Amino acid sequence: MSFAGKTALITGSNSGIGLGIARELARAGADVVLNSFTDRPEDHALAASLAEEFGVTARYIGADMSKAADCRRFVTDAGRCDILVNNAGIQFVAPIDEFPVEKWDAIIAINMSSAFHTTAAALPMMRKAGWGRVVNIASAHGLTASPYKSAYVAAKHGMVGLTKVTALETAQEPITCNAVCPGYVSVSYTHLRAHET
Repeated sequence: MSFAGKTALITGSNSGIGLGIARELARAGADVVLNSFTDRPEDHALAASLAEEFGVTARYIGADMSKAADCRRFVTDAGRCDILVNNAGIQFVAPIDEFPVEKWDAIIAINMSSAFHTTAAALPMMRKAGWGRVVNIASAHGLTASPYKSAYVAAKHGMVGLTKVTALETAQEPITCNAVCPGYVSVSYTHLRAHET
């Protein structure tokens, strides 16, 4: 499938699963916008390397996915969004009665609320263009639970629920919303896949 002429925004995409997704979208011809909370020269260099390798336009926009305003600014600063991949996520493990409040708040914000804010900003662009795809990277933990991961499991269940609501609200339009629920992913495997030619 070719995505030539489409612009794809991928949150949390300067490494790991997000970078792998960005590479595959670029390989399929989409212009890509990378994201993380940093704004370093190497982030912009990474985008430039994708542009050179795949012959597409690639940019990096730093935005903190724990902040609602940053989430929405990421989309509006991109200027166009045909494909939105909500991938940003963090993890912390502790029993419920010992779970730090700040870690709970950060995980819920980054892993779930960010997808609400980016989707809310992207849908008007997709409707104007007459086409759109939202892909939420949830988790196997969006379908089942594990101990000591209360915030992560709650956020990923919420991501699956948000996906269903978005799909229902756009069901009569040429816009789709789906969730992907991966299990454990080897970081070294992701790294190798992201850099293979």
